[in-house]
Amino acid sequence: MNEKFFDLKKEKQDRMINASLKVFAMNGYAHASTDDIVREAGISKGLLFHYFASKLGLYSFIYDYSIRYVILELTTGVDKEETDYFRLVEQIKEAELQVMRNYPCMMLFLNNSRLENVSEVLVETEDKRNILSEKYAQILSQATGEELDERLSREQLSEMICFTTEGLMRRHFFEGSFQPELYHQELKQYLGTMRLLGTRKTEVIS
Repeated sequence: MNEKFFDLKKEKQDRMINASLKVFAMNGYAHASTDDIVREAGISKGLLFHYFASKLGLYSFIYDYSIRYVILELTTGVDKEETDYFRLVEQIKEAELQVMRNYPCMMLFLNNSRLENVSEVLVETEDKRNILSEKYAQILSQATGEELDERLSREQLSEMICFTTEGLMRRHFFEGSFQPELYHQELKQYLGTMRLLGTRKTEVIS
């Protein structure tokens, strides 16, 4: 992490982080412009490169910061004693909502980072690329699965939730100004439907 960056006032830190997240998330590394980042952040390019020597250095910082920040929210926001699969998913999504309240583009950035194919980016982030997915897997491993319909595997459920979350997020971003609360409210409706479909039925209706 770039320690001298944290000597800046928090408001300026967040402006620079949010601007970087937005430009990288929307354009990908190859097409992201530092001119767009400084314009979005309302700072000079000289200031940006004072703290980050290159676009790659900035990307690496933002990537590392995002992983650390999301893991912190997951660690504090998810009940370590919870064993219900869907309640764990709901707590994960609540933690992600808290992330997006402070950094609206952070989850989109992390989702899209998995699609990066620029070799220097892949090399720079190689040792960190599995950290977040391992954290999610660790949380979901708490679930006993007793309430789940045996006809639907956890892998299928996880894929359904992943596709729904990412697709819904992209739609909210690219159809207008992103509002985390509205996105989360719609996501909860989809998760409720998945709970109905994926939960073991205790009664047979004839």
